[in-house]
Amino acid sequence: MDRFAELKTFCIVASTGGFSTAARQLGSATSSVTRLVDALEQRLGAVLLNRSTRSVTLTAAGRAYYEDAQRILEQLDAADDAVSDRATDISGVICVAAPVTFATMYFSPILLELRRRHPRLAVDLRLSDNASNLIDESIDVAIRIGNVDAQANLVARRLAAHQRLLCASPAYLAERGTPGHPADLLEHDCLQFSFADNRRTWRLRRNDAVGDVPAEHMPIEDIAVNSVVQANNGELLRQAAMSGLGIAMLARWLVQDDLRAGRLVQVLDGYDVNPGSMDVAMYALYQSNRRGSRKIHAFVELLSEHLAKVDAASYTA
Repeated sequence: MDRFAELKTFCIVASTGGFSTAARQLGSATSSVTRLVDALEQRLGAVLLNRSTRSVTLTAAGRAYYEDAQRILEQLDAADDAVSDRATDISGVICVAAPVTFATMYFSPILLELRRRHPRLAVDLRLSDNASNLIDESIDVAIRIGNVDAQANLVARRLAAHQRLLCASPAYLAERGTPGHPADLLEHDCLQFSFADNRRTWRLRRNDAVGDVPAEHMPIEDIAVNSVVQANNGELLRQAAMSGLGIAMLARWLVQDDLRAGRLVQVLDGYDVNPGSMDVAMYALYQSNRRGSRKIHAFVELLSEHLAKVDAASYTA
């Protein structure tokens, strides 16, 4: 047990780059984390980490050991799955990472139905708008919204389309007018999501064919909008848009009830909009060696079913 604790603790310290950060993730005292890594280095007779007041980095020996340790932890997870999957019912704990607002809005019915179907399965939710590391944080499934780069050790299961749209309150549009063309956005106050790459433009493309040119081949227009508010939380931008502060680019799943109720109005609905690539979706990510896990399959299938119902309802109201 001590060796496993040493191994897991070392991997988290190495991946997070600090003892205090690893301690917070593990829910332990920093002194306990330091003691476990010290014990591991003493047992191995090797220095695994370069330590300074500002950072923690891997030594050459530490890097080689880290790679082997990661494989061991992956194999242990796979072994746990193999044993639990032989049981008549799914049991244990499934750890799920997901964006805060999305999970807050859409996980409640999933959790209730999952509990009804599998009463011996518990759920550990890690809600954050930052991308999680599945291995280092011992996460079974991560829900990602956007683009996912192909990785050999990960399965990316596409759950649903992710459509963004432009919207504003009726009061704002009554005062400032309704844009009829992407260039009109330059004359409006806009509410932008703060992305990690600091992008400051909105991309728009007509969503219908013109002559012989299909919609997917229509030119993309990049508009450097006048941002009066930037935030890294979609719910805050939604509230700001409803208050009449400006035009926001928001996910359809976030604002579809507001559109039905008239609290928000879609603008430039003849255009597809996104801050980056026009091909984005919702994905469930899990390690490729966990492909046969029944608890992962149960959660992902249930979420996929629910999103399909939500997506269908968003176009029928």
